[in-house]
Amino acid sequence: MLDYHLHLWPHDQAEVSLSLEQVADYCSAATAAGVREVALTEHLFRFVQSEPIVAGLFDEEDPALRASMARYWEHHARNDLDAYVELAAAAKASGLPVVIGLEVDYYRDRMDKVAELLAGYPFDVLLGSVHWLGAWRFDDLGDPEHMARWTAREVDGAWEAYVGAIEELAASGTCDVLAHLDLVKVAGHLPAHLEEHWDRLAEAAASSGMSAELSSAGWTKRCAEQYPARGLLERLVERGVGLTTASDAHGVSRVADRAGDLRDLLAGVGVEHLLAFEGRVAHRVPVGDPDRLGDRR
Repeated sequence: MLDYHLHLWPHDQAEVSLSLEQVADYCSAATAAGVREVALTEHLFRFVQSEPIVAGLFDEEDPALRASMARYWEHHARNDLDAYVELAAAAKASGLPVVIGLEVDYYRDRMDKVAELLAGYPFDVLLGSVHWLGAWRFDDLGDPEHMARWTAREVDGAWEAYVGAIEELAASGTCDVLAHLDLVKVAGHLPAHLEEHWDRLAEAAASSGMSAELSSAGWTKRCAEQYPARGLLERLVERGVGLTTASDAHGVSRVADRAGDLRDLLAGVGVEHLLAFEGRVAHRVPVGDPDRLGDRR
């Protein structure tokens, strides 16, 4: 098993510290749960280097949401990407079972600028994710203003916009793995024709050559199920999309959360190998038996 989606800091923590000891604690928790390797994947928007990319992105949006996003960036974008990558590289060089990653949020029509920024870093894996539609943070369950927009928005339209964003993100070729592929269900709202959206999401992953993650994080949200849903997971497997596994932990207590349940889901759809990454090149590792090395792909 893998845990290829880990954050070093909770979202409510603006000023962060970099600690090799913290990474070692993450690795110990993962190993105890039978996880062979972890990826550190902090959000790109936590770093000051993201600010030129996002400049002007929300200028045409609803004024209240635009102001909310400005506050969001002021809170989060305070840290240095170079220092983060140096920490992850030091952890990897020390022999910890770590790969250097980043969660790259979708920036509409600006993924080429994201690719230019990240090209100079020694990343092993880049996760692609969609957390906002325009300036609407549809998954920010702790923000009443953004959650209230669900009652004002047509659910089918929200899903259509989300799937379109995933399709653009996947087609950009910027990232390697689609994170929490059906995240738009997080608040518990499902569209009338769910399977049509599943088909498009699975096709976006397959046609782009990207992998997708199977994540336990959804079990802690209103949707109360893993990402992706079983029907979408089956479609990914049918189309030959490679998989990683993940907890999306923001602290050591959630590292490798419900890894056994994820293993059972994989067995249920006939998946025996996951994809791990080094230098953004995928190789296969067995779902079980962490002492065995996988075949290169």
